[in-house]
Amino acid sequence: MIEEVHFFGLYLPAALVWAVAAAAVVYLLRALLARLPTEKWLWHPGLLELLLFVLIWWGLGALADTFLTPWLAP
Repeated sequence: MIEEVHFFGLYLPAALVWAVAAAAVVYLLRALLARLPTEKWLWHPGLLELLLFVLIWWGLGALADTFLTPWLAP
């Protein structure tokens, strides 16, 4: 498991980096979700956004552990 990411001389927790990246992706997806008519059928659109955030955060963490391990600090 990747514990820290070296970012411009700073060591940041990997979970924080992936969470910020996932939040940025969900923020960009919000505009697309607002234009789709399916949002009218949802009971609570915020739950969909939370689900997307969690899934993207998990996916980024899993991809980073698989593919970025040699380039990131242990």
